[in-house]
Amino acid sequence: MSKTKIISIFGSTGSIGCNSLNVIDNLIKNNESIELKYLTTYSSIEKLAEQIAKYSPSGVVIVNKDAADNFRNNFNFKDLEILSGREGLMEIAGRDDNNFMINALVGISGLEPTIDAIRSGKDIALANKETLVAAGGFVTELLKKHNTLLFPIDSEHSAILQCIQGENPNCVSSIILTASGGPFRKYSIDELDNVSIEDALNHPNWKMGKKITIDSATMMNKGLEVIEAKWLFDIDVNNIKVLIHPESIIHSMVEFNDGSVKAQLGIPDMKIPIQYSLTFPERVRSDYPKMDFRKFSQLNFEEPDLLKFKCLQIAYDVLNKGGIYPVILNSSNEIAVDLFLKDRIKFKDIPYLILKQLDDYNGSEELSIGNIIETDLLIRNNMNREFVT
Repeated sequence: MSKTKIISIFGSTGSIGCNSLNVIDNLIKNNESIELKYLTTYSSIEKLAEQIAKYSPSGVVIVNKDAADNFRNNFNFKDLEILSGREGLMEIAGRDDNNFMINALVGISGLEPTIDAIRSGKDIALANKETLVAAGGFVTELLKKHNTLLFPIDSEHSAILQCIQGENPNCVSSIILTASGGPFRKYSIDELDNVSIEDALNHPNWKMGKKITIDSATMMNKGLEVIEAKWLFDIDVNNIKVLIHPESIIHSMVEFNDGSVKAQLGIPDMKIPIQYSLTFPERVRSDYPKMDFRKFSQLNFEEPDLLKFKCLQIAYDVLNKGGIYPVILNSSNEIAVDLFLKDRIKFKDIPYLILKQLDDYNGSEELSIGNIIETDLLIRNNMNREFVT
């Protein structure tokens, strides 16, 4: 890496955040120039305290103000700046004393910090899908204006980024996102009627947070990635394909206009795309487990069943429709997933609740950040009101 990366990790106590810290350990061991400046969490103060003790950041943000008060009363770290609330996140995002953000926040909460980070000149490693889903066009224009870079942490988008290095973008024919198929790949539509929360959280290949795991089970996760891919790689939606690949060894592929296909392979390990985002375009040695091809006698591929996985079809439809509708898709999906995790609705209800919000919307379609945030709040309030007991 050419200059010291001074890093803030937004969501350091979650799965992506913890993996990012493991990657930073590896890079420091390999004499890469890295400084960890800020860590943030919503309310996991015990985990945050462990990270502070090990990494000695200059400051932290605890979004939940009760948890922040609890932290101040029970932990004493010398010279540590402690901020709280959404305003604390925005403060850190906009500061110029760090030059690289890892955004591992969940949901639409990741959008405004990303925008402030871009405006302050930071490069960003982005795990927060919702930023590009809700405001992809706005964000990509902002990146150009401020001459900053955005690196995807998703294994699928990182794979595409790796495949197109050194290639002429005009020669890309299509990109192929792979999907594990989640826990219900072999289920019939009828068998989805009575799946439990535990069933849906039992992902066959990846260990992730609850929300993204449910998105994988519905394949909305892949639908959101289709929308992200459109903005990340400036490609027509008709040239973005999805294939189920249950082994999760090929993370994505790029097909070129001469018929050649490049694929990026590796074991399911988020540390690999995280590290690539931090060292791009270079590669740094790691001791992460490596591929053993002798253990894989075959790799399988299937077309996704869009009748069974309705959320994927909805995402394609919304991307074609454009406008404010990806915001509605994202917001209604977040609430529907939350309702399912609270055992308020069935698994199969998720796509129908999303469709209802898309069909019923009659508000402003202006694509300003203000209206994106207002529309997001409107959809959440509408759905939460409907399910108040």
